[in-house]
Amino acid sequence: MKVYNTLTRQKEELIPLKNGEVGIYACGPTVYNYIHIGNARPICVFDVLRRYLEYIGYKVNFVQNFTDIDDKIINRANDEGSDYLTVSGKYIEEYKIDAGGLNVRPATVHPKATENIDEIISIISTLIEKGYAYEAQGDVYFSTLKFGEYGKLSHQPMEDLLAGARINIGEVKKEAVDFALWKASKPGEPWWDSPWGKGRPGWHIECSAMSRRYLGETIDIHCGGQDLVFPHHENEIAQSECCNGVPFARYWMHNGFITVDNEKMSKSKGNFFTVRDVSQQFGYEPIRYLMISCQYRSPINYSYDSLEQCKASLTRLYNCREALEFALKNASDEVNEEAVKIAVDGCAEAKKAFCEAMDDDLNTADAIAALFDFVRFINKSVLTDAPAKAAVEEATKLFDELTNVLGLVYNRKTESLDDEVEALIAARTEARKSKNWAEADRIRDQLKEMGIVLEDTPQGVKWSRA
Repeated sequence: MKVYNTLTRQKEELIPLKNGEVGIYACGPTVYNYIHIGNARPICVFDVLRRYLEYIGYKVNFVQNFTDIDDKIINRANDEGSDYLTVSGKYIEEYKIDAGGLNVRPATVHPKATENIDEIISIISTLIEKGYAYEAQGDVYFSTLKFGEYGKLSHQPMEDLLAGARINIGEVKKEAVDFALWKASKPGEPWWDSPWGKGRPGWHIECSAMSRRYLGETIDIHCGGQDLVFPHHENEIAQSECCNGVPFARYWMHNGFITVDNEKMSKSKGNFFTVRDVSQQFGYEPIRYLMISCQYRSPINYSYDSLEQCKASLTRLYNCREALEFALKNASDEVNEEAVKIAVDGCAEAKKAFCEAMDDDLNTADAIAALFDFVRFINKSVLTDAPAKAAVEEATKLFDELTNVLGLVYNRKTESLDDEVEALIAARTEARKSKNWAEADRIRDQLKEMGIVLEDTPQGVKWSRA
């Protein structure tokens, strides 16, 4: 598999540090509100990355943090007259509801910033000892100019960064490009004891601490949204590599931005949508489909029409899966070697096309195209008038594998009929076999009055609720 590495600006063969294992760190949400559709993209995209790596045989250690202490959380708590623990706890639970709705698997571990204060303090202390950080009036800052490779991820020269940097009111750092590792506590804010006095961690340091604790000093893949390249991920590299003396991450993967009706999403423009609100109108699965419908590095446009198109595409997938399920119940057990060979060959071709797309920098757009080519093959060559059971089983198995990698078709309903309805359908089938058309029609009408609609097909009788 090849992935595009933001650090080198080229596709590279994915070669993990440990044979057969991949460690991934994904930047998680700051939990002060419901996640919005911009948050949904990295959550869904890198869930697919994890699923695919597991599908091709890797053991994946997937770490996604919760930033549970931050200015936004503190401000939200002050506005609500509560505290940061109440706010962060509430929105962690709300995140779990939305992530579950999007069929995003829980991470191997979901660490919280506030549960890793000791690790954070340890890294800051090491940076001070090595001369890469300094204390100023209870704050601690990273001395950016001392890291000669600063800017290597975002590919920005230091002179450009210096030209655009400013020192804000209240900051006591030496250089405008320095960034906070530890912030002295202000009245009314939560705090922790440290060698530099009471305070709390800066935003960037928490990810360096949690990735090191759960994945080691060098990790395989660090991923997140394109907006995190600078300064967040740039700062993570600087503080981690200066502290540990080894490369921080081998591969950096960043998803593209989301626009809303071809405009940048912002609250001021009134085009800011939470996943929860959108799900109430469209359901969660069309959102997930939209988020993976194009190659992850490309920009994606959110609109009413795009979600309607996603719903239509999902309907095609569900119809195929339901047809396969129906065929499994009614297919012939007789061995049909030709039909089985056609199915096996078609499945092999579909899997090859799917994996080639995914191996090419997680190209979910082409993978979805391969999936729909497979659906057309199933409809034409597997779901025949007299399908062979072994052929249907082969196609069903691969269909479930591929949709599971993408995290789609996860809302299948398994409806059952009560004994009375089952008996009536069986009686009608017998009436048709006996050519008692009047009785067959009478039972059909009776079932229709009961809300059950029948469809006679070459494979047998299909039923649905009116």
